[in-house]
Order: sequence, then C-alpha cells, then structure tokens
Amino acid sequence: MASRAAGTYPPVPAPLAHPVVDTHTHLDICTGARLPLGQGEPEPQLAPKEDEEFPGLDFFHDTAQAADVRRIVQIGCDLAAARWTAELVASEYAGTTPAEIALGRDASELLSGVNARGAETMTPNARPGDAAESGAQNASIAVAEARAPRTWMLGGAALHPNEAPRLAEFGKLDEALTEIESLVTSHDRMRVVGETGLDYFRTGEEGIAEQQRSFRAHIEIAKRTGRALQIHDREAHADVLRILREEGAPEVTIFHCFSGDEAMARECAEHGYFMSFAGNITFKNADELRRAAAVAPLDLLLTETDAPFLTPHPHRGKPGGPYLTAVTARKLAEVRGMPEEDLCAAVWDNSTRALGSWN
Repeated sequence: MASRAAGTYPPVPAPLAHPVVDTHTHLDICTGARLPLGQGEPEPQLAPKEDEEFPGLDFFHDTAQAADVRRIVQIGCDLAAARWTAELVASEYAGTTPAEIALGRDASELLSGVNARGAETMTPNARPGDAAESGAQNASIAVAEARAPRTWMLGGAALHPNEAPRLAEFGKLDEALTEIESLVTSHDRMRVVGETGLDYFRTGEEGIAEQQRSFRAHIEIAKRTGRALQIHDREAHADVLRILREEGAPEVTIFHCFSGDEAMARECAEHGYFMSFAGNITFKNADELRRAAAVAPLDLLLTETDAPFLTPHPHRGKPGGPYLTAVTARKLAEVRGMPEEDLCAAVWDNSTRALGSWN
C-alpha cells in the first residue's frame, strides 16, 4: 500500500484575506522520513516504501506561505516522530545547524530517513516560484538553516492512542511516557503534549485500558509542564470528556480534528476547550460537523490539516500539506456566515492565546 503522503498534491489555493495557522500537521509523514527506532521499540504503523518519493521540508514551507498559512504546529505522535519533531523545532530556530543542536546528533543522522529526490513530479500546479526545487537538498533541514531563521513552527509530541497498547505489549509504555515528557520540555518551541486521547475505531476492547492509562498520563504531563494538551478523539467522545473531568483538564485543552456534534461543541465551550477543525469539515457527508462548527464560540476556534491526511474536498484522497488549511478556513468562514478575513484573524489570535508567541 502506497503512503498517504506520496503522489500528486492539490494546487495551492489563492492567498487568504488574513494569515492563518495550521495547528496540527505531520511533516515527518509528509516528507517520508524513515526514522531510527530505539532498542526493542515496535515498528511504526506508517512507514514509506523504499521506492516512494516525497516533497521536502522547503516544499511544505513555501506552499504554506504562498497560501497565507504562515504558522504551523508539527506533531510527532510516536517515539521516533517525537524525537524528530524536537530536533526539527530546535534546528529551525536556534540559528545553528542540526549538527550543533541538543541531543548531539548530526545533520546526516537527522536527515537519513528523508526520502526525496525533489517534488518536481508531485507539486501543486500553482506553486510559488521555487517551492519545488529539485534535488535531495530540498528535503533537508540544512537548507532551511542556510536561510534566515524562520518563526513559522512550533512542535508537540505524544504517544498516539493506538501506540499505547502496542508499547505496552512490548513493555515500553512507561519508559515511553517518561521520554515524551523529556521531549516536550527539551525546547521552548515544544508547546504541545499531543496528540493523545482515545481511539475506539482502530483499537479493540483489549487495548482500551492502556489507551486510557496513557491518556491520563499525558494529561498529567501537560499540567506538570505547562504545555497545551491536544486530544485525538475518535468514536470515544463520552470517555474522553469523562476522563478530562476526572483528571482535571490542563489550562489549554485542544480537540484536534474536532469530530463531535453540536451538543459536544456546546459542552466543550462550557469548559473552555478549543476546537480545531480540519479538512473533513468540507466533506459532503459532514453536515453534523458543520453544525458543530457553526455553534462553537469564535474565540475557541482553531484550524488545522492533520496533513498528509484529511485532505479537503474536492481533493479528498490525495496527500495534503499545511497549505490546505486555507481551504478549511474558507469553508469554516462560509459555515459561520462571516467574512474570511474576520474568521482568519480570530483563528490567528486564538492560536497565539492557546500556544503562545511564534516569534
């Protein structure tokens, strides 16, 4: 099965009337990174094939800027991706090369998993001038470092709910949770504990107890470290809300890829939880989700892509990138019956209030 990040990317949408933020994306998957595992760790559930090609980091930066998606939050949701995220966030903004950043790993080691000859065969039709510059360097953090430091990325790390039972089976869950706490405190730009939560769609009853244990542990990590909590909630609304009540939610709690109905949106609003909407709000069968988006308070709205997944209509099924947040933001403005500029300005301000400054 081909990776969801390999293939032809949709066109870059027209720039927004006001910049916006992608508060949840997976550049490790988008760039086809092949990441080293620790001893005894399970193989990743998503791994690129050897013959697949992927765009590099510059592609995703340049297309996002062209669409006025000026800021992103990179999320690593297994141990290998969490390590990669912490290093990427540090290298992007420290003003040094990856060889000089914390953890002592050099650029060649960090980039060894990136499989990209360039994006010339998979770029959007409407792209900024050099967004698809060919060559392996297009994929490298080193190229990003050669430019002036950019303030477009924050990071987050956690164990995806579906990772928790797998790590528990290998006897690695507690050790992994300890490492996640270390990673989210490794750099000031690591602002998020997430994505964590519950997923009853892909994990059967035998994995629920470990998912819930992991979720509770992540809640405590977020509170101890003062980070925002970003929640993955799939077919588990009641239990997610119950555990948040029992444990006490962190000051900033975000429902990533909000999937609840109007009643759940109202309940989240009562507790001050942020609701982040992704490309699935554009899907033809998402009327219930759009009703939820219409009633969510404007000051609790966020936008995201979950790229390379949940690519918005009419490009559903193709790989996505942060630049497609623009499509979601426009749909969200339409659903709420408000000007695009006002919606985007609110999301921009909400993102800063939730996660702090990108500068």
